[in-house]
Amino acid sequence: MSGSDSDRLPPELQETMRSAVRLEYWNIAWTVSIITLMGLVLGQSQTMKTAWIEDTLGLIPPIAFLIAAKMEMRGTRSRRFTFGFDRVNGLGFFVAAVALASVGAALLWNSVVTLIAAEHASVPSIHLFGRDIWLGWLMLAAQFYSLIPPMIIGRKELPLAVKLNDKLLHTDALMNKANWLTGAAGFAGIIGLGLGWWWADSVAAIVIALDVLHDGIKALRSSTAELVDGAPRELGGTGIAKDAAALHAELGRRFPDATIRVRETGRLIRAEVHGVSAPEPSLPLREFWPGDDDTAWRLAHVGFSARGQSDAPERRSD
Repeated sequence: MSGSDSDRLPPELQETMRSAVRLEYWNIAWTVSIITLMGLVLGQSQTMKTAWIEDTLGLIPPIAFLIAAKMEMRGTRSRRFTFGFDRVNGLGFFVAAVALASVGAALLWNSVVTLIAAEHASVPSIHLFGRDIWLGWLMLAAQFYSLIPPMIIGRKELPLAVKLNDKLLHTDALMNKANWLTGAAGFAGIIGLGLGWWWADSVAAIVIALDVLHDGIKALRSSTAELVDGAPRELGGTGIAKDAAALHAELGRRFPDATIRVRETGRLIRAEVHGVSAPEPSLPLREFWPGDDDTAWRLAHVGFSARGQSDAPERRSD
């Protein structure tokens, strides 16, 4: 077996991780303020209720990220956890994906049933500051407010997620940046109710639910692949990561008679070379990495087995 470099983040990325942690605390604080404001003006609007649930769901990724980051940075190997906690980020990604997909499906079902039942929601007026004010204006103001913090935070999260190769943080960033769709659907639904279009509310809620479900299914596919030791997936997608494919090709070039397997544990990549002995003298991991030095930290381990394949031959190569 070859040696393995430290699977902790390199020093130059630890400050990036701390910046991401601070940003996620701000994310939670802003999201709580949005949830509170939206809850005060929900009324009977299906759009507002669906948007409120989506905003509440927005707490799951940052909370999961903070828990995973704490365990990853402070956790140590032990007799019970002999491989440490470098995979806990992937577990958090899976939990967030399941929550998104499940609630997205439930929201979609509820919105479709409401539309089929032709339920006529109404937006009444309320007495505020000595005047009667249409509640729809307050709903629109709340929707507008709910767009600003996520767009700012999402833009700040994306470069950090790319630098850390953090799928959980990346998913949260994309959800925040895409909140304009929720806001646009919310505006349309509320204005439609004001114009007497009873169906506009449910249609807008369906659009929001479809967005949640789409994000959830995409994240679920990627997170499941990691948990079953599939080839590393790219950020924000289900295709094989380019650096993992390049590593597979590089190891295949060096050891043409071997079977190459590459998998991902959290943000790290581990490779196995079956059918050949480890090179002598032992090479540092950087020698196997085909990418830039800035991303070489992702390769945590390259193992060799000269006994050949211990299981059935692969039918396909990634």
